Amino acid sequence: MTTSSRPVGAVVGGLTLALVLSGCAASLVPGQASSAEPPVVDVSQAEFEIHGAGDGPADVTARNAFADLNAFWQQVYPEVYGEDFPPLTGGYFSVDPGDFDPSQYPNGDELPCGAGPSDVEQNAFYCPPEAPEGDAIAYDRVFMQELSDTYGRFLPALVMAHEFGHAIQGREGYPADDTSINTETQADCFAGAWTRWVSEGNAAHETIRAPDLDDLLRGYIVVRDPVGTGVDEEGAHGSYFDRVSAIQQGFDGGAASCRDGFEDDRRFTQGEFQDDEEAQSGGNASPEEVTSLIETALPEYYEDSFPEDLGADFTAPTIEAFEGTAPQCEGVSPDADVYFCPSNDTVGYDTTDLADPAYSDIGDYAVLTAVAIPYGLAAREQRGLSTDDQDAIRSATCQAGAFSGAVLNAEVPSITISPGDFDEAVQFLLTYGTDRSVFPDVGLSGFQLVDVFRTGYLQGLTSCGL
Repeated sequence: MTTSSRPVGAVVGGLTLALVLSGCAASLVPGQASSAEPPVVDVSQAEFEIHGAGDGPADVTARNAFADLNAFWQQVYPEVYGEDFPPLTGGYFSVDPGDFDPSQYPNGDELPCGAGPSDVEQNAFYCPPEAPEGDAIAYDRVFMQELSDTYGRFLPALVMAHEFGHAIQGREGYPADDTSINTETQADCFAGAWTRWVSEGNAAHETIRAPDLDDLLRGYIVVRDPVGTGVDEEGAHGSYFDRVSAIQQGFDGGAASCRDGFEDDRRFTQGEFQDDEEAQSGGNASPEEVTSLIETALPEYYEDSFPEDLGADFTAPTIEAFEGTAPQCEGVSPDADVYFCPSNDTVGYDTTDLADPAYSDIGDYAVLTAVAIPYGLAAREQRGLSTDDQDAIRSATCQAGAFSGAVLNAEVPSITISPGDFDEAVQFLLTYGTDRSVFPDVGLSGFQLVDVFRTGYLQGLTSCGL
């Protein structure tokens, strides 16, 4: 983020994980493995054939996921599209690009869409019906195992669900404007709808517990586009926020919301760097600039939005940085890294234990998001609302999303969004969302915090319980 010297408009587009039509490769980043429960019953190769597959964990997960995906779409497809689901005719392909045996595949070393083993490396793709040996899904099982080892067993299953989403598009058509980013995010949305179905205990072979959803979203950062990718670039899949937002749309609204929610007016946060200077900094303001932006942009937004959206005046609270120990205030723990103190109308944040590490590990917008949440509590206090319960944290996080949406739309003159800023907000919520020195213990997961942030971004301040 930077101080504003030019307008920033909303961007429109769509996104995906990996497919031959718009394939992508991803590199791993450090993460924490999930502790998801084991599948209820593993599907054998005899029950569900995947060409080239063995009995390793990645292929077991793929078979379980594909079997459950077929069951899900056999149930949901008639409800959403009014006809029975046509199974994939081209089959499924497991590939180890470094140890490829052509004899295990129907067409030797020619995979769906005419791909070779190297085309599948660190990838997964759906080949559409009109292509050679099409209506098929292929994946790199070595890469899927790496994802599983790093982020938990369900992330490769989500990858398969994304590719299955492309199979739905291959039957029903692609989103309105047929851009890569819209196509890819719709597939993410379909994957989110399936994930909800699994989480509710409907699947015979896959399971995911609610706490594991945080790890699932953390892992999805590996498939975002490089920061600074243009929304209209060929093969664009979307920013981390765009992809996670699509997953949560499907999780919340089901497959019908995915069918209807990807028209040509869909908003995306992905964007190009405006100049070489912004690209070199990665879009990060200096720590000193971040302090100035916090003190300027948050009051500016609320002093404008309160009268316009709520018909009420807003008095800006004091913002104070501290080091190590929170200043004394009734109800505020000395160990708190951020706080709102109603007695003196002050928002505080710890530079030593929060702002500095969040800036270095995530980026500048993580720091602004950290302060925006207690600032939202101050806004609730002025409305005579609670500031210390689950409703308060939901509302304050939603307000942080509404503020971010306003910045993206150039409605806060003192600040502009840089590529990657929304991704940093998601990373902050997932990293610090269960840290009780930042968020009080009100029973909200990082997944839920990201979801209410998304609501604020999409629907504005009036959606935030004020």
